[in-house]
Amino acid sequence: MTGLGGTWIHNPQGPLHSGGGNQYNYHWSMGSEEPLVRAGVDRLQIVREHRLRLAKCFVRPRGCGLAADRLTQPGAVVILQGAPGAGRRAAATMLLEEAPASGVEIEELQSNLEEGVPELPSGGRYLLDLSRVGENDYSAAQHTLLMYRSLVGKHGARMVVVFPAGLEWMLDAELAPLAVAIERPGGRAVLSRHLRVRGVRFEYEQLSTDELTHMFATAPMRELDRLAGLVAQARDSARYGTDFTHWRDEAVAAATNWSQQVAKQLREHRGGPERALLLAAAMMSGATADTVMGAASRLLELVRYPRDETPGLAQEGLGEQFEKLSLVREADGRVRFEGLAYDDAVRRHFWENFPDLRPGFRDWVGQCTALPGLGPEDRRRLVGRFAEQALSSGRPDDLYVLVEKWTLPSAGGRLSAEAATTLELGLSHEQYGSRFRSRVYQWATAARLKPDLARVLIGVCRHVIAATHPEQAMVRLRHLALRREIPEAVAQEARSALLQVARRNRRLYVRSVLPLLPGGRSESGNLDILLALLDPVGLRIEPPWQEIALAWRAVMGGMPAAAWCPVVQRWLTLLARRQASDRVLGALLLATSGDRDLLNQLYVTTCEWADSQAIDAVGQARHEDRMRIAEAFRREIDLAQGVGGVSSGPGARSTREGT
Repeated sequence: MTGLGGTWIHNPQGPLHSGGGNQYNYHWSMGSEEPLVRAGVDRLQIVREHRLRLAKCFVRPRGCGLAADRLTQPGAVVILQGAPGAGRRAAATMLLEEAPASGVEIEELQSNLEEGVPELPSGGRYLLDLSRVGENDYSAAQHTLLMYRSLVGKHGARMVVVFPAGLEWMLDAELAPLAVAIERPGGRAVLSRHLRVRGVRFEYEQLSTDELTHMFATAPMRELDRLAGLVAQARDSARYGTDFTHWRDEAVAAATNWSQQVAKQLREHRGGPERALLLAAAMMSGATADTVMGAASRLLELVRYPRDETPGLAQEGLGEQFEKLSLVREADGRVRFEGLAYDDAVRRHFWENFPDLRPGFRDWVGQCTALPGLGPEDRRRLVGRFAEQALSSGRPDDLYVLVEKWTLPSAGGRLSAEAATTLELGLSHEQYGSRFRSRVYQWATAARLKPDLARVLIGVCRHVIAATHPEQAMVRLRHLALRREIPEAVAQEARSALLQVARRNRRLYVRSVLPLLPGGRSESGNLDILLALLDPVGLRIEPPWQEIALAWRAVMGGMPAAAWCPVVQRWLTLLARRQASDRVLGALLLATSGDRDLLNQLYVTTCEWADSQAIDAVGQARHEDRMRIAEAFRREIDLAQGVGGVSSGPGARSTREGT
């Protein structure tokens, strides 16, 4: 069973799907004058649906009850220990999902802090996955864990930590009482649950084969999840019989036996053209025959295979070549293999057994995206299949290379969607997700950044990273928003994305304001972002008033009054409509304290608002309400200037110079 954040792609025949249950298709699209966007359900909704499916499929491992009892108390931290494949991450996700903190999203914390110690608001639910941390990096990760534990206890939050298997001996004595060991749940129960969730009907006795018994005892939870998906795929294809035993046998063969069959097939077909066609068909399964042949020809050219000088009419036709390799050409011309998920086994065989050719495979995939017969769906399948093999063979850098290639100016933006899909698959990978987030940070802070790559980064920060790592998304978006060399329209997209992330979370709002203040790490463009953060339009939280006052001070001291006065007036309107706290007045007074010119301008701004009949972005307040708020605020401004007791009626503007 995979937990949140794992992406597994096996034999995709349509839009990519990481598991069973309902499928939510979403695509990257790039218009000529529009930002990179996700069409359909947003990423947060996809994450929620993943957790709903996980809840339906989840089989509690032994030890999970003790961990759940500990999480009932605010400030609790649980460290989950267990063997690889026991479902630690899934258990951690479900423990947090069921913890008593309704309405609070689960947020994944980072083990490597990028910009200072974060704040953890009260009542939060946090996941810290250290399962991929090695012995050399554990000391630093444990230091971060100790810091998080202190913050969780201080703010009454809850946190579950997935501990690296085999490093239990390195756990600090202070943390040892927090550890809970979980044991692998029964494999038969897990597969049964996954089958039922997918609507597959079966009898309990039909799971008593030798192959399944072995898998129940040894296979990781994610492999049993995959097996259930293959059974459902066999059922839905209508090509592998009509009852469960046929679907079961085909799925077990796909999961366990195809590797031997593929190795046998390649021993029988040692010629370069035959092997190139096999790999092309596996990577392009579902594409047209002409496209598959074009991909095979490009692979032969790339590996410099000698050209066949046989006259065309004397060569084998497509039908002969496909039949020799057990390929099926459907009535619509599309190519597939006969066996369920056989193409997956072919791809895996080439990546596992030809390591010297992996860089060539990467370059070949990069070229194949330009094949004339390859449609958007075909390209998405190709990208997903390549990403799966590159990541499973420990080559995440191959994905970085293609992302940079597809976003070069010479590509003209045509492959930005493929670049974004590639990044999303890397970011969602259980093992390499953190490495991809680090790579996005490196790109966002690099000395030079191409505009198309910047747009792709903005899209994945906004729609992918922000769903599970909002603070990391915000940091990257801030760097992108403040870059000087990218076009203003692209920088504006980054600012819009940053505001979207920061305005929905009080902690993130604070973390976005502080680096933008004078003396912070950023250089230019700070004030525009600060002013946008101060605007109440789109704000979904109660603002942190101390940071609001600091931001107002910076904006008022560095921007013309014409820029910030409308924002002040929108706050006054909300206050008059009783939709904002009186603390907004205190923040404004604190920001202007000691600056007579700013106080005078604030006074004028208030008077103009009181007399105005205009309807702004937050609506319009009644005249009597405007006068009430204006009277109170002008009195406070007078007092701040040391002019106590002066009348502050509508005509007070005529005497303001004497204050």
